[in-house]
Amino acid sequence: MAQVSTVTSQAGAVIGHDVAMRFLFVGDSMTVGKTGDFTWRYRMWQHLEATLGDGGYAITGPRTELYDTEANAALSHVYGDAAFPASARRHLAGWGEGWLHMAPVIAETVAETRADVLLVSLGLIDLGFYTDSTQTAANARAFITAARTANPRVKMLLLPVIPNIRAESDAPFAAECDRFNTLLAKVVADLDTPSSPVLLVSHPTGYDIHTDTYDGTHPGPTGEHRLAGAFADAMHQAWGVGGPYAGALAAA
Repeated sequence: MAQVSTVTSQAGAVIGHDVAMRFLFVGDSMTVGKTGDFTWRYRMWQHLEATLGDGGYAITGPRTELYDTEANAALSHVYGDAAFPASARRHLAGWGEGWLHMAPVIAETVAETRADVLLVSLGLIDLGFYTDSTQTAANARAFITAARTANPRVKMLLLPVIPNIRAESDAPFAAECDRFNTLLAKVVADLDTPSSPVLLVSHPTGYDIHTDTYDGTHPGPTGEHRLAGAFADAMHQAWGVGGPYAGALAAA
């Protein structure tokens, strides 16, 4: 998946292949997934296995469940691949959760899990139901600040909001998505530091909500690869971590 990442002033810094680098996925329904999904977390696990190898990384987090649509709760453990290791299923993601919900808990989570790389995909649910673009950006800023209280050297990759099918018919919502992404870029520019780099991930190359999602919002298999590829390529290009994404859509 050819892609150029939007990086910050730390683009030339090589972080390297840290031993047991601890990754924490933070996200909403697009990240937690539902019963039967593979999830983009699974695709990223495959990438980390291939590029960092056994002992070169760990996936951490307080949760392992998928969302069960019938129970309306995160109770499922039925992943698309039953061989997905339990230790690699860990995350901090929730159906209906956004920056609003994660900012108050990220410090304790980073402290408890000893996470040092955060892969964050949040914002759509905030803009759709909870907060406007200004407040959502303020919550993103609070999230970054809080994470650093637990680990002053934490590294963060932030994915801008991918407008979903609602944005095609709701012009004010589409405008809020665009405005938030502009504000998020400013947050990253303001808060990026050499000791705790913050990276703004590029929009996944070729991502099409009509073909890469199953409902106009949530990623299907191709969307999962594109999301994982966006994070993987950003880390490799900016920090020298891992390698280029070589998943199913690497040549797309």
